[in-house]
Amino acid sequence: MNQASRPFTEQTVLITGASRGIGASIAKRFASVGMNVVIHYLQSHEAANETARSCMKHGAKVLTATADLRNREQIMRLQEKLDHHNMMPDILVNNAGIAHYGVLSDVTEEQWDEIMGINLKGTFLTTQQFMKPMISQKYGRIINVSSIWGISGASCEVVYSTAKGGMNAFTKALAKELAPSGVTVNAVAPGAVDTLMMANFDSEEKAALESEIPVGRFAQPDEIASLVYFLALPESGYITGQIISPNGGWLT
Repeated sequence: MNQASRPFTEQTVLITGASRGIGASIAKRFASVGMNVVIHYLQSHEAANETARSCMKHGAKVLTATADLRNREQIMRLQEKLDHHNMMPDILVNNAGIAHYGVLSDVTEEQWDEIMGINLKGTFLTTQQFMKPMISQKYGRIINVSSIWGISGASCEVVYSTAKGGMNAFTKALAKELAPSGVTVNAVAPGAVDTLMMANFDSEEKAALESEIPVGRFAQPDEIASLVYFLALPESGYITGQIISPNGGWLT
């Protein structure tokens, strides 16, 4: 059966970096309709299991899997595991990423490589590996979780902004490449979201940041998850190559 004609709730979604934060909320959103959910993590084993338990409460089939997405061999082993469990993804959500704060003059080469490796190389290697079955079945959804800073840039977040800007360009180009195969590629570029990534800001800094946002608050992770879910729907098949930024009017 062609995947496009298979019920949406019987499809499988792989979310990278899904042990907590936005990734965990995305996993729970798909699980809420009973979909098959693969929760990827790097080191946060117990957090991933907690997310899995939340997903299973909805009756979803859930699998947790670890891999360093900077390593092609580990991604190949991840794919083998998913194939063994008959959970090859129809939907890939590239959410794994790390932030970095500091002036560019203080950034070391090792920090640059780590940020680019996790945010950008990991997206490249994971997408390259899992898009192949989507192309074969002439159906698939690839959704990259980017950042508002990948669109506008941010002082003291030059490396992170560069990585997310690269993800946005990757999204636009790959969307054109995969469109004839029935695979859409989009990016969600959130503004400030109330997750652990905001932990580096103190209460005064957070208040100052919120005052710049027209809606007057940070986004909740489940609000980002709802947009990711919408882009994954079969009826969203005409949306591709787009960078959509849910940011409360911060950037228009």
